[in-house]
Amino acid sequence: MPFCLRIDKNMLTIRNLYTKYGPVSVLKNISLHVDQGDIVCLIGANGAGKTTLLLTVSGLIRPEKGEILLEGKRLNGLSPEKIVAMGVSHSPEGRQVFAPLTVLENLKLGAYPRGRAAASEIMEDLEEVFELFPRLRERQGQLAGTLSGGEQQMLAMGRAMMARPRLLLLDEPSLGLAPKLVDVIMETIVTLNSRGMTVLLVEQNASKALEIANRGYVLETGRIILQGPASDLAEDSEVRRAYLGRDYDSVSERTGPCSRV
Repeated sequence: MPFCLRIDKNMLTIRNLYTKYGPVSVLKNISLHVDQGDIVCLIGANGAGKTTLLLTVSGLIRPEKGEILLEGKRLNGLSPEKIVAMGVSHSPEGRQVFAPLTVLENLKLGAYPRGRAAASEIMEDLEEVFELFPRLRERQGQLAGTLSGGEQQMLAMGRAMMARPRLLLLDEPSLGLAPKLVDVIMETIVTLNSRGMTVLLVEQNASKALEIANRGYVLETGRIILQGPASDLAEDSEVRRAYLGRDYDSVSERTGPCSRV
């Protein structure tokens, strides 16, 4: 059985979202949408608010105001565990695996929000994780804290998938990985999406993110400044200069129907 089923409506809608850390405003009037079946990426400099946005969606940070809807159902005010039960899984920045537990124990913990799910369903989902990440099968009895960075990233993603999410939030999955492992992670995201999983991706490797995404948003100091199809963002001169390492002499060279906010 696949991790998620396709539903013909918007998956995630965010309207006029504001979030603070203490007195400091981090997200300022954020509005975006993630259509069911899409990969949507968020790009921007460190401190732009990308991680805060994912933490707010998953209920780990409470918004000051605004609206977050999952398939039309309001998430504001719900606990993180209730949000997971509604179909949102979060693979956090830095992996945050349970180091003293084995790979297998970490993966089984990912299924905990499903309550009394049949053991046969859990085993079926474990097998799908092991199919996607054969290295985890080889290391299922190994302590998570002894894995390499790439293996820990695979485990963090696999653990998130064990909740059978409809929406997967991925925060910097390529951070600190060798180029070959980055390709493996990106290919896995595409595979999951092809099987019906909707993905909201925060990624410091903007080039890789825009290659696999359908749409993208650019965040700058807590605001969305640019949005559009990923292919158009990849050709936009400002995006190329700021995030893709490709220099342009004039902003008049912009291409593509990207929307500036």
